[in-house]
Amino acid sequence: MLFKLSILYYLAEIKLSKWLYLHNVSFVRNNMIKKLIRHCSTTLFYKPFAQKNCSFEDFPVINKAIFMANFDAINMVNIQLKKALEVAIKSEETRNFSPKVSGITVGLSSGTSGNRGVFLASEKERAYWVALILDRVLGFSLKKRSIAFFLRANSNLYDSVKSKFLQFYFFDLLNPVDEHIKRLNALQPSILVAQPSMLIELANAIETNKLVIKPNKVISVAEVLTPEDKDYLSRIFKQTIHQVYQCTEGFLASSCKNGTLHFNEDFLIIEKKYIDQEQKRFHPIITDLKRQSQPIVRYELNDIIQAKENCLCGSKFIAIEAIEGRSDDILVFKNTKNETVKIFPDFFRRAIILSDDAINDYALIQTELNHLLLYIKSQHEKSYQLALASVHYLLNQNDVFGVKITQSTHNHTIKGNKLRRIKNDVRKTN
Repeated sequence: MLFKLSILYYLAEIKLSKWLYLHNVSFVRNNMIKKLIRHCSTTLFYKPFAQKNCSFEDFPVINKAIFMANFDAINMVNIQLKKALEVAIKSEETRNFSPKVSGITVGLSSGTSGNRGVFLASEKERAYWVALILDRVLGFSLKKRSIAFFLRANSNLYDSVKSKFLQFYFFDLLNPVDEHIKRLNALQPSILVAQPSMLIELANAIETNKLVIKPNKVISVAEVLTPEDKDYLSRIFKQTIHQVYQCTEGFLASSCKNGTLHFNEDFLIIEKKYIDQEQKRFHPIITDLKRQSQPIVRYELNDIIQAKENCLCGSKFIAIEAIEGRSDDILVFKNTKNETVKIFPDFFRRAIILSDDAINDYALIQTELNHLLLYIKSQHEKSYQLALASVHYLLNQNDVFGVKITQSTHNHTIKGNKLRRIKNDVRKTN
């Protein structure tokens, strides 16, 4: 009962904080930063930076490697990384996600970049997260609703969403798709939350009449939702596909009524580290002004973000045109002058999908400096050759020649892992 009251309290606080933020950004932001600095002054890692007269800019920019290396010194709940990993890994192996450490929820990221992250959440932070999800994603309602939530791993955090009016049903990504279809047909969920790759499989099942559901809302999570996939899913589900941008480091963005992602700037500070000369793409450096058990301060993500200039919804929060993937997946080559050439994933995505409308699925993996694997799924045999020619053309336009491209018969995505259609595997094979 106390937990549910906490959710209602935070729901009211979130709405008030957002209103105050939009009407007096500097005042609210400065107060929150002062509280953050005071809070961080008690952590071993941030104590040297959180002096009396220090400013926010005095804090170092860190990344996942630094964060995990200093896990014990950063978190405020005296949980050692060794213990947190032990509980989180055991939960994944047994598929029992209820255990906590000293009352703190422990979660594990998918670790597709080769370095798994661990997140901590106290009871208060769980309640605040649920309130955020109700406010920004699900919407508050007294009508009974059921949520089908596809995840690689469940968590106490997600189970917190359950209530008298909101029933949460965990769908394990490791289970067979036919089993999911059977459960969904029986459940008839009001809200469907899944990765784009799973949503596509479910949409295919709807087209073949194996799956007959009509959710009121469809939400894409965890993976990059490309424009072509978004259009296909919108057509099959007959509605706007909403998105949530969330990772180990926090709940970063959610979509407006038009389906555009917006950063949650009423409790996040977003700094932009541009990674191209045109300043169109950037890494977000995030600071969560609400996280306490595990402070997130000036944490640089390696996601590639394209900002959107304006959104018709009128929100003042930074709008996201696209999340292209990660900088790990920028493909790197040598041109004819032996200079390093970096090509962003989105350029290859566009080259492939625009080569032939018949292409249903694709993947491009760089295994060596001069070797690519190309997977094309299509009913037409010519689709592969068209895509191949388009990729070669893109390389040649960047003065890159002599790259061997081998046809692949599958997309190389391991079940349960995030779908990454454009992928740089060079570092993992060397």
